Amino acid sequence: MSTRPTSPAPAGPVFRVEAVTRIYRTGSVAVQALRGVTLALAEGEMVVLLGASGSGKSTLLNILGGLDQPSTGRVFFRDQELTRVSDRALTAFRRDHVGFVFQFYNLVPSLNARENVALVTEIARNPMRPEEALERVGLGARMDHFPAELSGGEQQRVAIARAIAKRPDVLLCDEPTGALDSATGIQVLEALTQVNRDLGTATVMVTHNASIRRIAHRVVVLGDGQIKSDTVNDTRVDPREVSW
Repeated sequence: MSTRPTSPAPAGPVFRVEAVTRIYRTGSVAVQALRGVTLALAEGEMVVLLGASGSGKSTLLNILGGLDQPSTGRVFFRDQELTRVSDRALTAFRRDHVGFVFQFYNLVPSLNARENVALVTEIARNPMRPEEALERVGLGARMDHFPAELSGGEQQRVAIARAIAKRPDVLLCDEPTGALDSATGIQVLEALTQVNRDLGTATVMVTHNASIRRIAHRVVVLGDGQIKSDTVNDTRVDPREVSW
């Protein structure tokens, strides 16, 4: 069933990206991954970054998360200019404000689901309990299971629980369903949608899967390092209506 989107909170942008370029150099070869990208992302939005491999979407996500720095241009997280702060300040930004979810789950095999989430809650400033985080992604009954005892979709939901357990302002997801089949991928999309709705966590999701665009508030399409389109979904769909 289609659902009307919840409007992003009017508190202003959580991110502002101004004329950002990113050039990678290997010897005499220069690859321009981003070419003058300008973009604002609102508090509470779910945004899909869509594009083919090499379009620049993962580079942009890494710059938003403070994992990479632009070659030129400016990036702001609220009122803080990330492109002017020290490495130590960037580390604090990532620790205190950003949750990351990647295509591969990066769980510790010798720890159960609860213990994997606790790795984050033990160092966060105001964490939720690991049990609460796992309940939020539908794994309340699987807390004591080890990664080898969980399906791929369940492992990815543990990774989402770990990311949200520190109560981040922003959740950055790089191909979170890329290694999953349709059925388990939909479970992961449901978890991400619920976190965005219930916690108001601004969520940016990189994907090459055009079907996923239908669950987002906004869809930003990149190609050749540039923004090709930036559109708002007037009507969003439930993740269960997505197929690939």
